Amino acid sequence: MSEQERQQHQQADLDPGERRYPPPSDFAQNANIQDPQIWQKAADDPEGFWESWAEQLHWFEKWDQVMDWNPPHVKWFTNGKINAAYNCLDYHIEQGRGDKTALIWEADEPGQGKSYTYNELLAEVNKAANMLKDLGVEPDDAVGIYLPMIPELVISMLACARIGAIHSVVFSAFAPPQLQERMEDAQAKVLITADTAPRGGQQTPLKENADEGLQENESVQTVVVVRRTGEDVPMTEGRDQYWDELVDNQSDECEPEQRDSEDILFVLYSSGSTGKPKGIIHTHGGYLAQLKATQMWVMDHKEDDVFWCTADIGWITGHSYLVYAPLLVGGTTLQFEGTPTYPESNRWFQVVEQHGVTQFYTAPTAVRSFMQVGVEEAIGDADISSIRWIGSVGEPINPAAWAWMHEVIGRNECPLVDTWWQTETGAVMIAPLPGISTLVPGSACEPFPGIFLDLWDE
Repeated sequence: MSEQERQQHQQADLDPGERRYPPPSDFAQNANIQDPQIWQKAADDPEGFWESWAEQLHWFEKWDQVMDWNPPHVKWFTNGKINAAYNCLDYHIEQGRGDKTALIWEADEPGQGKSYTYNELLAEVNKAANMLKDLGVEPDDAVGIYLPMIPELVISMLACARIGAIHSVVFSAFAPPQLQERMEDAQAKVLITADTAPRGGQQTPLKENADEGLQENESVQTVVVVRRTGEDVPMTEGRDQYWDELVDNQSDECEPEQRDSEDILFVLYSSGSTGKPKGIIHTHGGYLAQLKATQMWVMDHKEDDVFWCTADIGWITGHSYLVYAPLLVGGTTLQFEGTPTYPESNRWFQVVEQHGVTQFYTAPTAVRSFMQVGVEEAIGDADISSIRWIGSVGEPINPAAWAWMHEVIGRNECPLVDTWWQTETGAVMIAPLPGISTLVPGSACEPFPGIFLDLWDE
């Protein structure tokens, strides 16, 4: 019996919350960060720590100050000039990744997806960016995006970033009044939507919902409609235009705008507890540096990984760890349009097998639903042996669900990284480092190096 098998045998008799899981030896030996002193080193020089991550990004002009901290306000990498889309695409092409797969899209219906290399994705982003410029979108203008989980959603976000526009993504399942208040607050100039949104074998009349949500809107001048299904939808003359008719003849070259580190990259609305959605703003420099750091150390990115964050891009998890972070590190990210159980109960894990997913990042709610139906129905005969890392996000994971995820999806071989963060922080704040940390079921463990946690009273 190996040491790992012996430890598993001892753990089996304990309550899930009492179990402890040191890093698997093979994983630890190959982890991107293996130094147990890293928390102390980052604490000794936090500005130097974060500056070392910023230096791994592409800057048109370097910053003159790492951090300008005037509580509760902070500015990062002040006066540095950067572009998020350039860092996600061009920078990797320059390093020889042009023919590497950047984005895998898996459609609602099996067999209808497609993939994009870094070269192909850059071309599509540039064409969409030129389209937006033709529609009068200028730096600091807001663009609303109300799309299902299709490639045009990723392309639209990166196109906005490329020209210095601010993207405001609205979850496609939101109703017209929710779209209306977000577009009004952001003062969006353009709205990008689709004819209909298929999901789980059903269709949402997205364009009709968009029309209803824009009835009292005065800021949106153009509605761009992606033909997702080809359904006939109402088109308002003078305002509505089809994506393909605008994009197809555009140039696939577009010079990136040089954005200040503190310029706004996007606004995303959090429902919060106030009854009215709050627009959370994320800027360029600090956000990108934190994403790069966490994708490399918490997710332990490797060059041949296929990273699947199952979240919808309408939420911060999808923004950060489906779009920006995997592309910032030159990775391959998977975008899935459908549901876990359509057309078969083990669809998610069929996708894992089909695309050789190596990193699986999902929410405890999904894990608990798998537990309820059982392994045979949730996973069935799908081969999930490609998975080497699993992560939990979105809500606290209870120890029983943690143990089930570790044993069944992780096969007792993969570290299970429980991450805590929120829309306001934009990236992981508390999580184990999988090559170093002893994992505790139900616990996100310690703050990421360079992040300091306190509990405060009123």
